[in-house]
Amino acid sequence: MNDDTNTDERPPDDEERGSSDGRTASDDGEGSEIPREAGKAGDGEEQRSSGNRTQSGDSEDRVDPDPSRNESGGADDWEDDVPVPTDGPGSGNGQADAPTDESDERSIDDLGSDVEIDAEIDEDAEEGLLGGLQIDSTAEIKVPDRLVDQVIGQEHARDVVMKAAKQRRHVMMIGSPGTGKSMLAKAMSELLPKEELQDVLVYHNPDDGNEPKVRTVPSGKGDQIVEAHKEEARKRNQMRSFLMWIIIAIVLGYSLIIAGNILLGILAAGIIYLAFRYGSRGSDAMIPNLIVNTADQQTAPFEDATGAHAGALLGDVRHDPFQSGGMETPSHDRVEPGAIHKANKGVLFIDEINTLDVRSQQHLMTAIQEGEFGITGQSERSSGAMVQTEPVPCDFVMIAAGNLDAMENMHPALRSRIKGYGYEVYMDDTIEDTPEMRRKYARFIAQEVEKDGRLPHFTDDAIGEVILEARRRAGRKGHLTLKLRNLGGLVRVAGDIARAEDAEYTTREHILQAKGRSRSIEQQLADDYIQRRKDYELQVSDGYVTGRVNGLAVMGEDSGIVLPVMAEVTPSQGPGEVIATGQLKEMAQEAVSNVSAIIKKFSDEDITQKDIHIQFVQAGEGGVDGDSASITVATAVISALEGVGVDQSLAMTGSLSVRGDVLPVGGVTHKIEAAAKTGCDRVIIPEANMQDVMIEDEYEEMIEIIPVSHISEVLDVALEGEPEKDSLVDRLKTITGSALDKQSVSQGPSSPSPQ
Repeated sequence: MNDDTNTDERPPDDEERGSSDGRTASDDGEGSEIPREAGKAGDGEEQRSSGNRTQSGDSEDRVDPDPSRNESGGADDWEDDVPVPTDGPGSGNGQADAPTDESDERSIDDLGSDVEIDAEIDEDAEEGLLGGLQIDSTAEIKVPDRLVDQVIGQEHARDVVMKAAKQRRHVMMIGSPGTGKSMLAKAMSELLPKEELQDVLVYHNPDDGNEPKVRTVPSGKGDQIVEAHKEEARKRNQMRSFLMWIIIAIVLGYSLIIAGNILLGILAAGIIYLAFRYGSRGSDAMIPNLIVNTADQQTAPFEDATGAHAGALLGDVRHDPFQSGGMETPSHDRVEPGAIHKANKGVLFIDEINTLDVRSQQHLMTAIQEGEFGITGQSERSSGAMVQTEPVPCDFVMIAAGNLDAMENMHPALRSRIKGYGYEVYMDDTIEDTPEMRRKYARFIAQEVEKDGRLPHFTDDAIGEVILEARRRAGRKGHLTLKLRNLGGLVRVAGDIARAEDAEYTTREHILQAKGRSRSIEQQLADDYIQRRKDYELQVSDGYVTGRVNGLAVMGEDSGIVLPVMAEVTPSQGPGEVIATGQLKEMAQEAVSNVSAIIKKFSDEDITQKDIHIQFVQAGEGGVDGDSASITVATAVISALEGVGVDQSLAMTGSLSVRGDVLPVGGVTHKIEAAAKTGCDRVIIPEANMQDVMIEDEYEEMIEIIPVSHISEVLDVALEGEPEKDSLVDRLKTITGSALDKQSVSQGPSSPSPQ
């Protein structure tokens, strides 16, 4: 192979690479693509596609790997000999055809939430747990074939994804884990307009070995070109080997018969052998490197680059310690594609986008803007850092995802690019509890069973119990949770239990067992904490104690716990102050400050010479976050100031305004259940949270729920004694001016985070 002709392997113009920026032939803003005209083959007529040409008059299509072979007519003849598939669908070339009829458009518009359950529905029974579905088990529910049809909830997000897929726009999804961000990203790859997929090859550059050349060819042609190069190299090596052994035989024969010096002949034969072997390396090194192979790709690519380092995301060049003596690996053979290159014409999904380092985010901006990105070594001390390929196509649609904190550490310019060329969408945590949604939750269970492949189908009672659990986990009256990953975990645990029992179906009893076995780590810790307190008699659940109140808190998202609060009033050595311990975080500190304002206004004593000590007993290493202990702190301090005992069979939770109004908090269901487990008889919660209470049946008879809207109501229920309590409550009513005027009570939304 002559190095001076390798450059002819590249196309004569930009037609082969699509366009200079690696984008489609048409970009009219609608995301549609105009397929290139391949032409029609007639007698002796030639077809050209991406710089390659098929001669229909040839008796046999072939790929000539060596454009420099003079005996085959040079580089132009080689290009003419590359066949271009024109058979359309079913040709086996891995290319997808552009939609040409209305049925394809309708299939794109027909998204998951528009797909109805294929089962009998009783409209008179729509208020039931199954939304009127007349089925005996999930085996009767047909699961949609397409992933996009399996999307449940997220109405706004799916509409955005539909628009973005049609227009080829980028999308950023922000929301809680397990709400379906990755599922929507995968579904988007199915919705993208069908485009002509491409293979990408990297060639040796004879002019500059550290700047390999890049060539794009139609899908499926890359393998053929590489195999043809390998076959040509193999034939050349066979010819060289044959010639080498003939020369060695002649040299040995001459040295043995004529010269009579066999040692000299062996030495000469060794030199000849090494020379031939060394020379064959150059031929093998000219085989192109196929870095992107889409031969088996039938739809738009989907690449998940979550947590990828710079090399995996942007491409890299492997380090080669052998850089002299002709033993080095050619630069083009060390090039590795990144996720952005593999996602060409498809979807690049990056979850937790804020975890990417700043340099990678900056390069990602360039790739989004230009539609192509050259590959270079990512390690500055590696030999790969000297290598820089020509631009490689990376025309992808990016789906960036993350939690709420993702926007804080995300590069502002990258977010601007996504917003300027796409959409931002917030993923809902809950959805309204309607008969239609309950039917879709039944289909969700069927989807999980089919996806796992090893679980028994669920009976109608089991489906109803899962829907009840979805209501509880929503934390809002009239809503269902959309954290379906966690709910799917409950489904799989229940199915595992049924399978272990060799049951034909998964029943409601299996769901109830699964709820106990699939407890979160926080719930297991909370249960252990409650048990330990009972063992060491730290939990007081009867009688009256001054300055001690059973507060309620949550650990994680679904674990309630009883957290006692104690208060003590002592003489001050200086100006009086409020001292709170228990690793209180910012919001909890502010809540204590608000409580102190009420105490100062309420007390008829001079507290400027007193210190008020507040202790959150055994708060743990995590400390206390949130303001849901406000009424607990206020009750404990007032009890200590007045010397009035607090009912220890009572637990409470609620936020408090500076005027004494009790405001709603989060996690009331789990807090009430924790109080019941501990042995409390009554629990005080904000009146606004009554609609959020969805405790298990077993706890309903164990505990009385008392809704309140003002601190005076809390004291009326919690404090001991009639005369002292009445005067104290009356005085507080007079000072705050609320006097239980419920119309003036602030009814704000419940806190989005557990407290």
